Amino acid sequence: MEILDKLKILADAAKYDVSCSSSGSSRKNKKGGLGNSHISGICHSWSDDGRCISLLKILFTNYCIYDCAYCVNRSSNDIPRAMFSPEEMVNLTVNFYRRNYIEGLFLSSAIYKSPSYTMELLLKTVKTLREKNFNGYIHLKAIPGADLNIMREAGKHVDRMSVNIELPSNNGLKLLAPQKSKEHIIKPMGLISSKIVENVSERKLYKNSDKFVPAGQSTQLIVGATPDKDLNILTLSESLYERFNLKRVYYSAYVPVSKHPNLPQISTPPLLREHRLYQADWLLRFYGFKSQELLDSKNPNFDIHFDPKCNWAIRNLHLFPVEINRADYEMLLRIPGIGIKSAKKIISARRVGPINYDNLKKIGAVLKRAKYFITCQGKYYGETKFNEDNIKNSLLANSSDKLNITQGEQLSLFSLYPNLLPLPDILTKITGEL
Repeated sequence: MEILDKLKILADAAKYDVSCSSSGSSRKNKKGGLGNSHISGICHSWSDDGRCISLLKILFTNYCIYDCAYCVNRSSNDIPRAMFSPEEMVNLTVNFYRRNYIEGLFLSSAIYKSPSYTMELLLKTVKTLREKNFNGYIHLKAIPGADLNIMREAGKHVDRMSVNIELPSNNGLKLLAPQKSKEHIIKPMGLISSKIVENVSERKLYKNSDKFVPAGQSTQLIVGATPDKDLNILTLSESLYERFNLKRVYYSAYVPVSKHPNLPQISTPPLLREHRLYQADWLLRFYGFKSQELLDSKNPNFDIHFDPKCNWAIRNLHLFPVEINRADYEMLLRIPGIGIKSAKKIISARRVGPINYDNLKKIGAVLKRAKYFITCQGKYYGETKFNEDNIKNSLLANSSDKLNITQGEQLSLFSLYPNLLPLPDILTKITGEL
């Protein structure tokens, strides 16, 4: 099989992994135009210092010994199959890099022959790249169930590693992926986490010691393939952040690529639910919320009409309205429409003098949400009676501008969503301001 044919098959097969922020495009350059995109798996991610980097996003192979019901690459599925050799993968990456198509590699794989055999092939690939003086960014998917020594060695040659949990509960694994086990997933996550901590300590003593996964590790959870509630998914994410110090948990709306009696009968992915989980995840990581605050047994799923912070505030109206001139930083962060940057600006501005409503506009607070939950110098600007029903109706009325989620496509940060989300919600994908 020609390299280009393999590239088309394996780049397309990689699109279901959402650990990068956007997927490739088939748009071609026109005469006299600037720039060119190719359908084969060029995606974008962000480095720790905020740079946007282009990655070749691809599977090493889509031959798989597992028959996971939800996966397009399952062994029982009749699809075109392909496999690179380590040398082909290295040459492809280096040539793409030299042509300035990419700045790095996002490499994953289905399970060929066995987890350890597959991991050995991936190790050989990344090790050879480094031996050829390739210093671009490498994100490698670790294979659950593979020999931990191979993973340990691979971690010396890559910038980030991730182990996909995929299904958020043991019951889900038994139902849809009985060949996989929780233990095989958790063990490598624990190894990577402990080695990262150990390496940080080593490098403080010995500056020339090898780096181990310097950009940290991440994972992916599939949303909607099992009956798991948002509360279960968010609680698991919170535990993973605390236990393994993950950089990110990525959420992937289940794409109905096959028919199976244990799979939900849906026609389109639950993309709005995925979006709400990303927003809640941001609240966990940067706003000081706990999963049990955002959801509980009576409300185990997010309200699709309101972002998670608005939803929490509406359910806790006894804490509001908050006087903007007296609230501490932690409480300011809990006000819908006030993000981290605007909360810090409010704290700084109050040192000079009291803040009025017009000041809040200049500071950058999203007043179409915030005004229902605050007072400024004792005055309430909500323009409605302060009760749950009135605030809900007003928030919905202010959300008349809509965005469109393209069904069945992997989302980019700048996707548009008609008839589902209020316009400011798209900014939470980019800035995290809620």
